[in-house]
This record gives sequence, C-alpha cells and structure tokens, in this order.
Amino acid sequence: MNSPFSDRRILLVEDEIFVVWLLEDMLADLGCAVVGPASSVNQALAMIDAEAIDAAVLDVNLNNEPITPVVEVLTRRGVPFVFASGYGRRGVPEAYRQNPTLQKPFQAEALAQAIDAAFAKAAAG
Repeated sequence: MNSPFSDRRILLVEDEIFVVWLLEDMLADLGCAVVGPASSVNQALAMIDAEAIDAAVLDVNLNNEPITPVVEVLTRRGVPFVFASGYGRRGVPEAYRQNPTLQKPFQAEALAQAIDAAFAKAAAG
C-alpha cells in the first residue's frame, strides 16, 4: 500500500498493552514502521536517542508519569507528535494543547488525520 505515511518511523509511547496492539495495527495499516512501543518516559527517551524517528504518538500519562519530558525532547528536535489521551485535549499539558490530540478510543482515519496535522504543523514551523 502506498500512503503518505509509507515508511515513516513512528515512535509509539503507550503503557496499556491492548492500546499498543491496536495502535500498532493502525500504524502498520497506514504504512508506518512502528518504533517501540515505549511504556515509560525513560524508555521513550532512550528510544528517541537510539532510533531515527519521523513522528510520535504519545499517551499523556504513563503509569502516573507525565509525558512532558518526552514532549520537551521531541519539541527541541523538531519531531512532530500526536497525543492520545482518554481525557482528550483536557488531559494534555496546557503548554502543548495546540498539538494534534486524539481522544481514546479513536478510529484509524482519525489517527491518520492527526499524524498528517502534526507533520503539517512541523512543516509550518
């Protein structure tokens, strides 16, 4: 399948295994290569340092650990990202609410639109 996301390396940061499986399938269907998953902030930071990534899908809260340190590194590096939260935009740290956010549960089409919006936001500067 040839999609706008073909061969894009997407870091998946999520601590719920069933959500991981669902997102891995959705990202694969979009033609993405999944990096991870990372289930903790430290694991995500290690993957960011070790792997080439084009974008990330981030759970907002990992076992009661805020995602903020990961967001700060991605922002500094200019890597686009999408939040996935059971709380929707309300669950996202206020400073980052302008980033694409998906409220769980969501469909593959919404994920594709959010990733596209994250790439567009990064391209616009």
